Amino acid sequence: MVNKIAVITGAGSGLGASLAKKYSNDGYHVCLLGRTEDKLARTAKALPNESYSIFPVDVSSKKEVASVFANIKESLGSVNVLVNNAGVGVFDLAENITEDAVHQMIDINLKGTIFCTQEVLADMKESNSGSILNIVSTAGLEGKETESVYCASKFGTRGFHESLLVELKDTDIHVFGAYMGGMATEFWDGILDESITAGLMDPEDIADIIYYNASLRKNLNVEQVVIKNH
Repeated sequence: MVNKIAVITGAGSGLGASLAKKYSNDGYHVCLLGRTEDKLARTAKALPNESYSIFPVDVSSKKEVASVFANIKESLGSVNVLVNNAGVGVFDLAENITEDAVHQMIDINLKGTIFCTQEVLADMKESNSGSILNIVSTAGLEGKETESVYCASKFGTRGFHESLLVELKDTDIHVFGAYMGGMATEFWDGILDESITAGLMDPEDIADIIYYNASLRKNLNVEQVVIKNH
């Protein structure tokens, strides 16, 4: 069993990998969750300490999620921090988005956040402690051209996040939401040209802001931050 456990979904690259380094540096045992084991291993190699575990998982599968979180609890202990970061986007005019793409965005972005959160709530309520960080994106605040279904999934995530705040208002469980614009990550590979991604935000900067604002402090609670490109 370890002292502090942080679970990060979508930890294979981008913001998830950057946040993993933050929690690892702060002495957490970091559980790296994602679809591709090779990418998770790459993130693990860059961590400042060797206290980590890798769990390949499809967060859209309730069964897989339940199995992974049961494994974490049995082998490591109760989760102290959950970062719901896994996400996928397919961008086109509304009428052109395929059925598979619709399912993928709703299943991973929305259902994945719900399924992972459900697995930690009972223990967090029992201990009256813990943090849940929902990485939502500005797509959860406003509609965007060619992002109709992506925005729909993120508006749903925002609704889940804001409802959690209400449900847990009388507890010491910290629920934090991050609404940020585009970052220069693999998320945009094959979607945006490098000339565009070069002007996007650095995930390390975003990780700094999220980690700093999500830190537990006496007598105050930061419920959300909005971070936009210039």
